[in-house]
Amino acid sequence: MEFDKFCSVDSSDPFWDWNRTWYTANPDLTQCFQNTVLVWLPCLYLWMCAPLYLLYLRGHDRGYICMSHLNKAKTAVGLLLWIICWADVFYSFWERSHGSRVPAPVYLVSPTLLGLTMLLATMLIQYERMKGVQSSGVMLIYWLLALLCATVTFRSKILQAQDQLSAVYVWRYTTFYIYYALLLVALFLSCLTDQPPLFSQAVKDSNPCPELGASFLSRITFWWITNMMMTGYKHPLEEKDLWSLNPEDRSHRVVPQLVCRWNAECQKVKRAEEKTLYSPKQVPHSEDKDGRAVEESEILIVKNPQKTKEPSLLWALCLTFGPYFLISCLYKIIQDILMFVGPEILRLLIRFVNNSSAPSWQGYFYTALLFICTCVQSLILQKYFHVCFVSGMRLRTAIIGAVYRKALVISSAARRTSTVGEIVNLMSVDAQRFMDLITYINMIWSAPLQVVLALYFLWQNLGPSVLAGVAVMVLMVPVNAVIAMKTKTYQVAQMKSKDNRIKLMNEMLNGIKVLKLYAWELAFKDKVSEIRESELRVLKKAAYLGAMSTFTWVCAPFLVALSTFTVYVLIDEHNVLDAQKAFVSLALFNILRFPLNMLPMVISSMVQASVSLKRLRVFLSHEELQEDSVEHKAVAGSPHSISIVDGVFSWSRTESPILKKLTVHIPEGSLVAVVGHVGSGKSSLLSALLGEMDKLEGTVTVKGWVAYVPQQAWIQNSTLKENIMFGQERRDSWYQCVVDACALRPDLEILPAGDETEIGEKGVNLSGGQKQRVSLARAVYCDRAVYLLDDPLSAVDAHVGKHIFDQVIGPQGLLKDKTRVLVTHGLSYLPQADLILVMVEGQITEMGSYQQLMATEGAFSEFQRTYSAVDHTDNNESVPKSGTKGIDNGSATAFVGSPGVSTVSKLSQMGKEDKVPSKKAKNPEVGKLTEADKASTGQVKLSVFWAYLKAIGVLLSFISLLLFLAHHLVSLFSNYWLSLWTDDPVVNGTQPNRLMRLGVYGGLGLTQGVAVFGYSLSMSIGGILASRYLHESMLYDVLRSPMSFFERTPSGNLVNRFAKEMDTIDSVIPSIIKMFMGSMFNVMGACVIILIATPLVAIIIPFLGLIYFFVQRFYVASSRQLKRLESVSRSPIYTHFNETLLGTSVIRAFGEQERFIRESDQRVDHNQKAYYPSIVANRWLAVRLEFVGNFIVSFAALFAVIARESLSPGIMGLAISYALQLTASLTWLVRMSSDVETNIVAVERVKEYSDTEKEAEWKQESSSLPPGWPTKGCIDIRGFSLRYRHDLDPAIHNINININGGEKVGIVGRTGAGKSSLTLGLFRIIEAAEGHIFIDGVDIAQLGLHDLRSRITIIPQDPVLFSGSLRMNLDPFDSYSDEEIWRALEYSHLKSFVSSLPNKLSHECSEGGENLSVGQRQLLCLARALLRKTQILVLDEATAAVDMETDNLIQSTIRSQFEDCTVLTIAHRLNTIMDYTRVLVLDKGETAEFDSPSSLIAQRGAFYKMARDAGLV
Repeated sequence: MEFDKFCSVDSSDPFWDWNRTWYTANPDLTQCFQNTVLVWLPCLYLWMCAPLYLLYLRGHDRGYICMSHLNKAKTAVGLLLWIICWADVFYSFWERSHGSRVPAPVYLVSPTLLGLTMLLATMLIQYERMKGVQSSGVMLIYWLLALLCATVTFRSKILQAQDQLSAVYVWRYTTFYIYYALLLVALFLSCLTDQPPLFSQAVKDSNPCPELGASFLSRITFWWITNMMMTGYKHPLEEKDLWSLNPEDRSHRVVPQLVCRWNAECQKVKRAEEKTLYSPKQVPHSEDKDGRAVEESEILIVKNPQKTKEPSLLWALCLTFGPYFLISCLYKIIQDILMFVGPEILRLLIRFVNNSSAPSWQGYFYTALLFICTCVQSLILQKYFHVCFVSGMRLRTAIIGAVYRKALVISSAARRTSTVGEIVNLMSVDAQRFMDLITYINMIWSAPLQVVLALYFLWQNLGPSVLAGVAVMVLMVPVNAVIAMKTKTYQVAQMKSKDNRIKLMNEMLNGIKVLKLYAWELAFKDKVSEIRESELRVLKKAAYLGAMSTFTWVCAPFLVALSTFTVYVLIDEHNVLDAQKAFVSLALFNILRFPLNMLPMVISSMVQASVSLKRLRVFLSHEELQEDSVEHKAVAGSPHSISIVDGVFSWSRTESPILKKLTVHIPEGSLVAVVGHVGSGKSSLLSALLGEMDKLEGTVTVKGWVAYVPQQAWIQNSTLKENIMFGQERRDSWYQCVVDACALRPDLEILPAGDETEIGEKGVNLSGGQKQRVSLARAVYCDRAVYLLDDPLSAVDAHVGKHIFDQVIGPQGLLKDKTRVLVTHGLSYLPQADLILVMVEGQITEMGSYQQLMATEGAFSEFQRTYSAVDHTDNNESVPKSGTKGIDNGSATAFVGSPGVSTVSKLSQMGKEDKVPSKKAKNPEVGKLTEADKASTGQVKLSVFWAYLKAIGVLLSFISLLLFLAHHLVSLFSNYWLSLWTDDPVVNGTQPNRLMRLGVYGGLGLTQGVAVFGYSLSMSIGGILASRYLHESMLYDVLRSPMSFFERTPSGNLVNRFAKEMDTIDSVIPSIIKMFMGSMFNVMGACVIILIATPLVAIIIPFLGLIYFFVQRFYVASSRQLKRLESVSRSPIYTHFNETLLGTSVIRAFGEQERFIRESDQRVDHNQKAYYPSIVANRWLAVRLEFVGNFIVSFAALFAVIARESLSPGIMGLAISYALQLTASLTWLVRMSSDVETNIVAVERVKEYSDTEKEAEWKQESSSLPPGWPTKGCIDIRGFSLRYRHDLDPAIHNINININGGEKVGIVGRTGAGKSSLTLGLFRIIEAAEGHIFIDGVDIAQLGLHDLRSRITIIPQDPVLFSGSLRMNLDPFDSYSDEEIWRALEYSHLKSFVSSLPNKLSHECSEGGENLSVGQRQLLCLARALLRKTQILVLDEATAAVDMETDNLIQSTIRSQFEDCTVLTIAHRLNTIMDYTRVLVLDKGETAEFDSPSSLIAQRGAFYKMARDAGLV
């Protein structure tokens, strides 16, 4: 052989010799093999990796590492090795020239190759240092390979020296030993990690992630997270223990990549469409002069049906995350191949046990091989999962970022197609779907690969009978596919119900105050329950399908095995089923089980993700606001600050225009007032100037930047100061100046922490007036050129309004040099305006100065005359809703619509405790309002599990458990039966009892199937019963909570409970418990079988069990806490997003999009900061557990080898095939047990609200109320006081008044006087501290809340509507007829408006009634009151947002319709109550005066002063 000549000149050294290597008790490899293969293998590896690795390093530069001792040592060792190799080469040359023997060519070639490789290695070490690699995997694997190969030679050389000393070459031996020692040093050095590169992130970071600096070994075993695990084990992890994210996982790196790719996709589609649309096609000429264009487009559509190609979000995602994700495919392939090593080694082991003449070292060799392969497989699998999860995490970050960015630019028409709830779902649910899918997506190609490999090995083992098994599998696939498809349709239906339910919950929580005041909770509870029931019906159907699929997938492997063995045995009676055939086949069938189960799961997961993908694509393709609808370029030399020429605007392209043919020129620095009736398009005009509306024709130019104050103030959940500064830099003197001008100084003194007070969601703890003033202060502070003010004075007191007008808006105010466009209902400001625009139905009918308009006899002068009587009163005492007087009515405002009552008045309380609030040191802690979602710590209590079991029903739980046990016992016994069968003696080439064996085996299988179906079904049904019960009780608990609960609890938390936690209870918990039970029984079963086979393992199992238990506790402590931190930091993302969606117009007007995007990114990163360690902790755990599993497998094999004389092959095969499954089951068990713990937290959080305080009973059992109560409407208040919290002074105290039936009473007083507190007491929103209120002689404290609240009526301050039909908004219980409703609408002057709607009463109101103007909503609230027509009516001055005309309508309606009722009015405009029977003046919570208006004026007391201020006297 030529090759032998290459090794030795006389061919005395063969390349391979079986007798020397295998069939011997003391094996050794030939010299030739050692000198060639063992030397070349590591070299080949390094030369193949180097080019790819160098390319990778060029692209991933981490910075430069300075020369350190470690690096010098590595380089020195590399150079020494190079020198040693050259020494060998030179020695060969020297030998050739001097020596008698001519050395074989191999002695020249191998050292030369080795030398070059060492040189390459040294260069790589230096290049890595320059590119900032702290620890290198490529090099470590190289040194390890080299060392392993050298070790074989090392042993061989020592043996040779012992046997034949004469054949030893001293020089070569010496160089080899030095080489070997240096390799050991090099390997040791490459395990260490170098210092971080210069200018790296880690240096700047306070708490960097140790991953980047970790050594390669630490990275593949995830050792670097152990520190955090230790911390987590000692005490529950907290925020500060978390590391910062790696730079490549952060939002600002990840999101722009996706956004950029997606935009490129959209451009591509646009270009393609343009090509299609404008392609010059020959078109049949149409005579019709307009028809031409239409015709052309029609023809193109006909010719090109596939024209509207959607931009592909999938492709954009692939381009962004594909390259990194591809690494995982590589890992997956290696892992798939290694999976089949186990069964192969099992076959060899069984053969070894059967063959008693084989040398025993082969057994140990197989065991070692088994151990090494399983370990490598474990490491690679975990690395694969890590890559997948990190990709998933980045994907979620990118999707949330893209959705957020899109939400800021989406047009209002598109915005209306999706509610806030749906958009938030895109972020929470759909992004999560993608994350879940990405971990499994590789199964799409990996599962078929595994199936093919398994079938190949099976064919080798059993021949054609395998086809029977394959047939069964093929039959299973369509069954599973059908189930998956059905599940998908149910999924979509359930998502839809869930969306609706969350949307409704969201609105209920936002308008909870109204529900309580009107006693509507039950109506809405029923609405929610109805949606919930339909959701559960779908879930139940899905559960039946789930039971079917569990049945198929647990029984599939068994049926496959059964059919295969049956065919194999029956084809030919000489086919003997021995241990090797049976158990290797079983091991392979077990491998098969995984891909076959996964495929349907992956497919259904992909289907879900494709639904999500579509939803995301639709959202991301929504049309955006026209960038160019408003030009900000100042026209050179133009004196106009704002000009609109022939503008036509609508809210969406498809609707008719709202504003028609507008032409306005507004000179710089002027004050422009816009007036007109409700719904005449005043606010729309401002929206058009902001570019929020679709501009159909015309041009709009605005010179300079804009500040905008919306009609309904948008307040963020942060401190008051941050709300005003709104991201601008701090300018203290200017800030103070703004605060004074906007009349916020008195409020700051009352707020508990001054301007550091935290404002709740949507500004719940501010009154309407305060919110409006904060919103104005924000605009003033930002200091822009143009100010668009949408009725900012409506919600404030008269004198405050005047103050603000003079100090801020008017000719002498802070903004006197700016252009101001003021929409207003207040007539008293008009004379000071430079220009007045009068709007009617979307057109400007008149414009000019006050004098000009009064001179022309137009609509304006008429309007003005009608109201000039009330004029000065009006606007001097305009709407005292709050101001310096802000707080008490603050609580009133809070009154409706926002969970806000008490807080506000609490604040007023705090102000009163100290009579000199300004001296009080403000402590920011006091200003905390909302409670963040807390992360509970420690182990989940058993009571939670017990609560869940009770929710399922104890009997059902017990039955499920029994069925579980039955299934596993039968399964164990059937495999044991198989091992007895394989050990049956063979008589004349056949097994005599095989038919009996086969029959029993089949019967056992059948029993198994029945048990599986039973437990699967009972678990699913139990889960549904539990989730129905838990949802019902949570909904009831939340609705029964008092108002104060809703102020403390952000609505985000509550919605999160109803969405996320309920979803977990619905769909996650039952399946997780099922899997947990399954894997627990699997592990126990495997241990029992291994113990029966090799009792020696009993020594090892307790020891490994302890390690296992310790690792598991150790892991669960940290994992649970990380999961909690992650879910707590998830809420702020959605809260912030919610807030952003409500304030998009403001954010855009101020141009603050960038800052909000940054804030959102930061919240996402903050959330991922807790998520990333939890993924790594999972991998950490899996690596350790799989090693425990691998030890068990190896020991089982080892003891089997030791005891091979006494073991039957059947039992051994059984034991090892079970052991091979054990690894997976162990990991799965810990994963599941921690999943059960982390997910059961959902039950804990849902139950949490059952322990909070509740309101009084809604209905009293023994209610002795007369049916028409109250008939007269006498209110008798005796010694009444109430306080907002136990630790505060009473808000009102010791009030004694008696109001007769049918009286009209006005309640007036400065801020904080307790006006609203009185009404809150009347409705028992807050219970009395002392004293009583009697209505018609009945003490209201004795009544059920609903009995009370449904018999008195309030018209609240903020009009709240719910999405649903108009009819539902007026009468949710359906207790009135259509005639009554129309009559109520007629009296509230809405009849003409409602009749003009296409759907009349069933007109859909959008979320919060967005599609009606504020005035119309106010009139609807009036209609509600008219419908109920109770004997007592409370009017919380509801005329703020209404123009003079509507106001008069309301007042006159109340006078005529409620003539014989008792009316209590909290008055802001004194002129409305001058003709009332009596007036109650409150001061500091006590009665100051109570008499008729005329006599109070005569007394010249407090009331007289107010009247004088208002110009009424």
